[in-house]
Amino acid sequence: MPISRRELLQAAGMGAAALAAGATGVRLRAGGPSRAAPDWTKLRSRLAGRLILPGEPGYETARLSFNPLFDARRPAAMARCARPEDVQHCVAAAAAAGMPIAARGGGHSYAGYSTPEAGLVVDLSAMAGVEVRLDGTAAVGAGARLIDVYAALARAGRCLPAGSCPTVGIAGLTLGGGVGVLARKLGLTCDRLTAAQVVTADAMFRTASAASEPDLFWALRGGGGGNLGIVTTFIFATAPAPPELTVFSLRFPAGAVAGVLGAWQAWAPSAPDELWSNCIVSAGEPPACRVGGCFVGGVAALAPLLDGLVRRAGATPLHPSVRSLGYLDAMRYFGGCSRRTVGQCRLQGDGSGQLAREAFVASSRIMARPVADPGRVASLLHRPPGVDALFDALGGAVGRVAAGATAFPHRAALATAQVYASAAGRRRWQAAHAVAEVGSGLGALLGTGAYVNYIDPALPDWAGAYYASNLGRLREVAHRYDPGGILAFPQGLTRA
Repeated sequence: MPISRRELLQAAGMGAAALAAGATGVRLRAGGPSRAAPDWTKLRSRLAGRLILPGEPGYETARLSFNPLFDARRPAAMARCARPEDVQHCVAAAAAAGMPIAARGGGHSYAGYSTPEAGLVVDLSAMAGVEVRLDGTAAVGAGARLIDVYAALARAGRCLPAGSCPTVGIAGLTLGGGVGVLARKLGLTCDRLTAAQVVTADAMFRTASAASEPDLFWALRGGGGGNLGIVTTFIFATAPAPPELTVFSLRFPAGAVAGVLGAWQAWAPSAPDELWSNCIVSAGEPPACRVGGCFVGGVAALAPLLDGLVRRAGATPLHPSVRSLGYLDAMRYFGGCSRRTVGQCRLQGDGSGQLAREAFVASSRIMARPVADPGRVASLLHRPPGVDALFDALGGAVGRVAAGATAFPHRAALATAQVYASAAGRRRWQAAHAVAEVGSGLGALLGTGAYVNYIDPALPDWAGAYYASNLGRLREVAHRYDPGGILAFPQGLTRA
């Protein structure tokens, strides 16, 4: 069982002075009061998992996150936690030393916040179990990756609306909202969350639900990863897996962007809940675009809906692809690993995994309203290839939840818009410049909102962009559960 606060403080060597400092709001982190480095030997003796320090075997591999652009960062230690008590000990040790601390699930933080320089990384990858219960709920360890969540649910005939990248961690995805290919039918990932077991900044183990710690539970559903504690287990209300999903991809000729995007932004919101889609505009001279998606149902029922889009667009797709798949096969399709086994859909170096890490720069905007002149989007992407603007439809079940019912505020929006540039084989500044230019242009067209799961350290007014009308309540909850800023990071709520 998780240890008590008193036991934890004694075990970590935190005396009454440290406890008093936390209670009075002294910031126990880098830049705060001067403290000694953690007693790594003592922490190591308390962990069921493994503590890895610089220079020790495995450190150079363990410290790496998904994005190679952050490979220069060198955490002070990597704690591969095996149980909630390990997380408690890590939080207490970091707090006592005033050391930055960050949880890592999948390691996909767009800003690399899960790899703090000279900080303690709480690696949850060993806490990755998925238990599907007879009542249809699923207990999912915070270190689980999406491909393994999907595989476990599929074996039980269940499903969960979540993201597409197979190596993304369930934790970060859920805590920021969770947009995926079943969102219009089943809602965001956070909408299916019924409880979370979490270690808060005071190293206490809590259960957050509608009945227990309700404000914390509210904030965990869309308030962003790393802000309010370190979740160890998520409890989700799953749904029966659809017997048939139809996936499709319609690639349109270069030069058709304005017509296709204009048609899509009117067509996608009016589609039935069973139909989720996106529109991806790829840079080029001229730019090109494609519309893809997922339909809960068969090919015959989808066909007239796609015909309606093509008529609106006034352009004929090149080599359209439409096929019917089972739930797990559809998730592998969207993860780009249709031809791989579930095991091969993991990262290289992770068992039989075959997927490579990716160097990229990204940002986002929220499509709050239709673009009056879609040709302006085409103009923004009229540039050398390597940059994409990905519009992912919202609406349906997502929009039927009130903006203040969870911390995710963008319920009335048409879509999220991600700007993504590969940094492989090019200089990072080139990718960053392209993303900044396109992102700024999209902001002028779409509005000031942004999606916290595509977190961007260069985003102006980031707190308002991510959280909109929910920012005030989120700040209050964050300061209540972390008055000392133990979990602070550059775009964390205690700094908003």
